[in-house]
Amino acid sequence: MKKIMTLLLTAAMVCGAAAGAQAVDFKVSGQWIMGFGVGDASLVNKTRDSGVSKKASSADKFSAQQRVRVKLEAVASENLSGTVWFEMGNTRWGQAKNSGALGADDTCVKVKNAYIDWAVPDTDLKLRMGIQAISMPNAAGGSAIFDDDMAAVTVNYKFNENIGLTMFWARPVNDNYAEGDWTGSSTSNDKSNYLDNLDLIFLSVPMTFDGLELTPWVMYGIVGQNALKSVNGSAGHYYSTFLYSDFGYRFGGGQDNYERNSKAYTSAFWAGLPVKVSLLDPVNIEFDFNYGYVESVGRGTLETSSKRWDTRREGWLAKALVEYKMDWGTPGIYGWYASGDDDNPKNGSERMPSVSPAGSFSTFMGDGGYAWASDSTYFDRNLGYSGTWGIGLRVSDMSFVENLTHTFRVAYWGGTNSPSMAKYAQTAYAWASYSDYDDSADPELYLTTNDAILEFGLVNEYQMYENFAVNLELGYLVNFIDQDTWKKAGTRQTGFDSKDAWKAHVTFVYSF
Repeated sequence: MKKIMTLLLTAAMVCGAAAGAQAVDFKVSGQWIMGFGVGDASLVNKTRDSGVSKKASSADKFSAQQRVRVKLEAVASENLSGTVWFEMGNTRWGQAKNSGALGADDTCVKVKNAYIDWAVPDTDLKLRMGIQAISMPNAAGGSAIFDDDMAAVTVNYKFNENIGLTMFWARPVNDNYAEGDWTGSSTSNDKSNYLDNLDLIFLSVPMTFDGLELTPWVMYGIVGQNALKSVNGSAGHYYSTFLYSDFGYRFGGGQDNYERNSKAYTSAFWAGLPVKVSLLDPVNIEFDFNYGYVESVGRGTLETSSKRWDTRREGWLAKALVEYKMDWGTPGIYGWYASGDDDNPKNGSERMPSVSPAGSFSTFMGDGGYAWASDSTYFDRNLGYSGTWGIGLRVSDMSFVENLTHTFRVAYWGGTNSPSMAKYAQTAYAWASYSDYDDSADPELYLTTNDAILEFGLVNEYQMYENFAVNLELGYLVNFIDQDTWKKAGTRQTGFDSKDAWKAHVTFVYSF
């Protein structure tokens, strides 16, 4: 009898579970990308050290890569759902650590996003909790401050059809610090995970009217004194380079070679006002203003001189886009101007700080593209506009053949940093992208007012099938870096030869 009751109870539980499962609608979507490319993104050809000349980059000119993303949604109702994104790659063909080598059995599966969406009953209040994609409100050229995945709680509320409210608390960095990670040595006084959190608190008021969208926003950051000392290895240098003045890293001495203040936490602050105007359709106007500030966490002495430097960083950025939609394409003009460093490192940096920027004006230097190549082949990674200015012409969505579109752009990049800063640089190529030399350095191009780059780009997309597209992207950078300015720099090299950069890559994209 007990066995029969046990079987009946088990059957009831199974049936109940099945009934519960039927109440949830599962949705699956995803993307496969295969890419092949050639190019050379290094703006330096050769360096000279004590009279000996050597090539600045030995990276492969050709690379093949792939990436797979699978998105699974469990939707219980319009008020409750859960989402998880799995990512396999980026897998460089032949590279063992990303399962691209013979056997293909290394670890390469990771979680990109994992969150739940739910609404408070009988209200317009909606929440998202978990690892999610967050971008600062932006217009005209993407976010120059933050556009990335991070753990957060996001709250959205609509007062009416025109005005809403968005808030989030995010923790992009925490519990990554172990005593000795920064200095390379251990101590008996273990302070692992001590004061190592970075928290961001955000508030925006999105407003939408006929032909007008604007979203004023502010964000406050709380940075623990150990928060950026160890984040996924060298990434700690990456984040601290964006947040604080990078004179210690780029201009000698190292980020850890400064007198840290006694504060447990320091403050950061950002604000922005993106505006989109479509009142004059088919004319589209976008402009965006950003400001950022991070207080000093200490001072140090530059390696190249006895000059003192400070970690404080404060700056601003303005960018704009005007375009006119036509039957055959959308021509437009865009530009930006960002504050740059003056000639005094003692007062910190005058470039706008950021956390993980993703500028999109450039298809070569930072459009968040696929980056299908080795480190020194493409710039396609996160890019901030800090310390630069530029103006460009773009014709997007050109189409003369069915299912085939083109986007062409030409842009002139200049610097807003003082040429006097070059004399403090620890190398003669401090302006170069980090993919040229060191993955842990700064993706920001450090250009002085004497430097410039001319960019050409062409993106072609052929929609072969409804779910399958083939993309061909071409790019070229004409190098106008002023060598006379940078010959004053360099404690490691006595000179260098600059060169142009170029790339060409094709990607095959299956989306479902």
